[in-house]
Amino acid sequence: MRLKDKVAVITGAASGIGKEIARTFAREGAKVVIADLDQKGAEAMAAELGGAGRALGVAMDVTSEAQVEAGMAKAIATFRRLDILVSNAGIQIVSPLEDFPFDKWKQLLAIHLDGAFLTTRAALRQMYSQGTGGSIIYMGSIHSKEASVLKAPYVTAKHGLLGLAKTVAKEGAKHGVRANVICPGFVRTPLVEKQIPEQAKALGISEEAVIKQVMLKDTVDGEFTTVEDVAETALFFAAFATNVLTGQSLTLTHGWRME
Repeated sequence: MRLKDKVAVITGAASGIGKEIARTFAREGAKVVIADLDQKGAEAMAAELGGAGRALGVAMDVTSEAQVEAGMAKAIATFRRLDILVSNAGIQIVSPLEDFPFDKWKQLLAIHLDGAFLTTRAALRQMYSQGTGGSIIYMGSIHSKEASVLKAPYVTAKHGLLGLAKTVAKEGAKHGVRANVICPGFVRTPLVEKQIPEQAKALGISEEAVIKQVMLKDTVDGEFTTVEDVAETALFFAAFATNVLTGQSLTLTHGWRME
């Protein structure tokens, strides 16, 4: 029970990686707030984790200042504190840069970066006022450190999260707040499943070739990262006992990138 009675807000937690993190945190004793654009999905996930007193589902468009402020306020009013924020909400759009619509560029950056900023700001205000420290975890990517074709805004956004985390680590230090980034390789979530046919079409190759020659070609074993891998890493960051581990990023890539 490494997170016994800690309160965690996880964005984008009605599906994919966020859902597995929510399950892992709840298993370790945390009270979990499922913040997601899909309100019904968020409420269903909260019910799965124990419902009232243990979990809460809130509707949250992380690009909306009003919705973030309202959702975070509801979380804090319900559980009376906040110890962990996992900024996980994200999307992917695959397209050559010369064809990329500006509105889609802005949408992707808003979800990844504006969302991280807005939820972080709200979390810091509560963590600072509590005076008991906290952990902020950003869902980066191997694309926080490496570029790939067809993903210009995603690569840009994920690089940006590294800078945000380092700044939060420095500003939050005197309040006992640490910030770190998880950088997974390809995780076979619905987000990645959607990319396979899109990249196959854009690159003129088969879907199997996308997996073997694009997604997993630089791994040591040709394996996808799993949602469980990512959730266990989030738990490691969330439960770490001291502030020695802050402003850091950890890649989960089956050796794709070695640091």
